[in-house]
Amino acid sequence: MSMKRNRSSWRHTVQCNFRSTMPYYVVPSVTHSNMRKRRLHSFLLTVAWASLFTASSCTIFRVFLRATQKKMTLNKLSIDKVDVKDKRVLIRVDFNVPLKDGKITNNQRITAAVPTIKHALDHGAKAVILMSHLGRPDGMKKMEFTLEPVVSELKNVLGKDVTFVRDCVGPEAEKATADPALGSVILLENLRFYLEEEGKGVNEKGEKVKASQADIDKFRASLTKHGDVYVNDAFGTAHRAHSSMVGIKLDKRATGFLMKKELDYFAKALDNPVPPFLAILGGAKVADKIQLIRNLLDKVNEMIIGGGMAYTFLKVINNINIGKSLFDAEGAKIVSELMDKAKEKGVKIHLPIDFVIADDFKENAQFKTADLKSGIPDGWMGLDIGPETAKQFAEVVGHARTVVWNGPAGVFEWENFSKGTKAVMDAVVDVTSKGAVTIIGGGDTATCCKKWKTGDKVSHVSTGGGASLELLEGKVLPGVDALSPA
Repeated sequence: MSMKRNRSSWRHTVQCNFRSTMPYYVVPSVTHSNMRKRRLHSFLLTVAWASLFTASSCTIFRVFLRATQKKMTLNKLSIDKVDVKDKRVLIRVDFNVPLKDGKITNNQRITAAVPTIKHALDHGAKAVILMSHLGRPDGMKKMEFTLEPVVSELKNVLGKDVTFVRDCVGPEAEKATADPALGSVILLENLRFYLEEEGKGVNEKGEKVKASQADIDKFRASLTKHGDVYVNDAFGTAHRAHSSMVGIKLDKRATGFLMKKELDYFAKALDNPVPPFLAILGGAKVADKIQLIRNLLDKVNEMIIGGGMAYTFLKVINNINIGKSLFDAEGAKIVSELMDKAKEKGVKIHLPIDFVIADDFKENAQFKTADLKSGIPDGWMGLDIGPETAKQFAEVVGHARTVVWNGPAGVFEWENFSKGTKAVMDAVVDVTSKGAVTIIGGGDTATCCKKWKTGDKVSHVSTGGGASLELLEGKVLPGVDALSPA
């Protein structure tokens, strides 16, 4: 009897715990006279325990995945760890260069690929086969987007002949790369001449069309025949699940040196940053940066918010008049949530305390300064941070050891509204010289580096605007995910 009472008491305790922690389980009461109820009770207890264990296991597994996902994504096999001797090395490059009257106006993307190409040749590759896109031909053979102008430029920077193949898939292209001369360099025609590269495009009538999966598979199989080893050096397209990025079915799929540098630097920030870790964010709309802000709040110690979206934050938090400044009504709805998360994570948020304002969105508009106390008068708009904010932001940058910058502080293209962004840039350059790791996101922030010639004075300027943004948002880049692990 005593043992039965103890068992019954233990069961009652467990039953109460389940009722308090798992209210959706309805456990019937147990009577010694009703064995059917007893069995049902035991069965439900077993189910409840199993469910609790499964839920806990799933939670633990999800936490584990979140903790390791970035490291797995960024830690990829690189070309310097691959034996390329006597092999055809198929390299996805980014030769999407600007053209004017059929001539290249900026060869930076071509020269950036040279170290990877030369490494393959210097280490005994039978041949290097290059594939790229150029422009947006939308799946049609529009010859204004031919890669042929790249040939002479590539020949000059490499110092050796380059063979151009006037197709990228099919029998003729496959024949050209099947048994190439030792040490040769071959450039294939524009990948985007085919609908199957992006999976969609437009037809001659201007109608949107999609490629069939069968045609995509055939296209990818033909591309795969060009090489024995695959190398991806096109970080700027890494966020696109295009055929040349994810569909090459070779055993060895490695990063080139350009891609490797991108991943190495972003790993320093996202996987193992040296604190204090500072994010500098700009841009027009809060809604466009929600995922970026949310993800970085889990990682950084401090965050500067400038650019157009700062006015939405200030309107919500300080209820100041912002005149005609950018206001993101949709983004305003989650400002409080983001600030609450910052508080929860112990992240210090820095917002502008004064502004350079203009009476119109024009380069030669009248301008003056305003601050939090005065607000921005009706009919005026904020186009840059003010001098006091510039000093404050520079001080914040000055004590950081890891900096990621995505988005300028103002309309830097116009001299009267560029001083705030220039002050932040000067501070980033200075802290880099003192040993901090500083990463400039692509897009407008990279353009700032070009404008003020600071590209070699920061740790890294990303070559991929969209790709770097998605990486900072915590997303997996398909083109990176498809590569072999290190």
